[in-house]
Amino acid sequence: MLNLLIGTGGIIGIIAGIVLLIILIWWIGVSNSLKQGEVKIDEACSGIEIALTKRYDVLTKLLDIAKGYAKHEKDVMVETIKMRRGMSVGELNQAQADMSKAISSVYAVAENYPQLKANEQFKQLQVAVMDTEEHLQAARRLYNGNVSDYNMKIVSFPSSIVAKASHRSKKEFFVAEEHKLQDVKMDFSM
Repeated sequence: MLNLLIGTGGIIGIIAGIVLLIILIWWIGVSNSLKQGEVKIDEACSGIEIALTKRYDVLTKLLDIAKGYAKHEKDVMVETIKMRRGMSVGELNQAQADMSKAISSVYAVAENYPQLKANEQFKQLQVAVMDTEEHLQAARRLYNGNVSDYNMKIVSFPSSIVAKASHRSKKEFFVAEEHKLQDVKMDFSM
């Protein structure tokens, strides 16, 4: 009878060990998945920074062309579009908004100076700005997709247990500029 109890206890110990091993492997897998999500978010954020840097470079070239036509407006626009690496997502949102205003300002200058608008270099740079905008939109979508996946893991059971234990929190989304969220009013009256 004693041998039967010792044998049963051994089996229970083996089963408990297997269960603990499965839980440990699951914990490590979820933890690694969360770490990979953070790396993807950092990579996507870097993509946004690269697109913003490209945008800055193109705008700087546009401003150099425009400076002969509107020197007094150049300083204001250059200040507006300055960007630094290592910004938070909120700061990147603000830098993007500032650069969008600068683009509008450059195009307003072009409207006031027909010679600038007809300049071939200016036209090529306008195309480059549009291309850069598309890249920036793609980078933002990738970033937000990665943030969405990560945040879902953070709040979904049972991975939320690992997330809370390792002090992980939801990441911030890259948001649209406030004025672009408004309904577009179309007026066809002449």
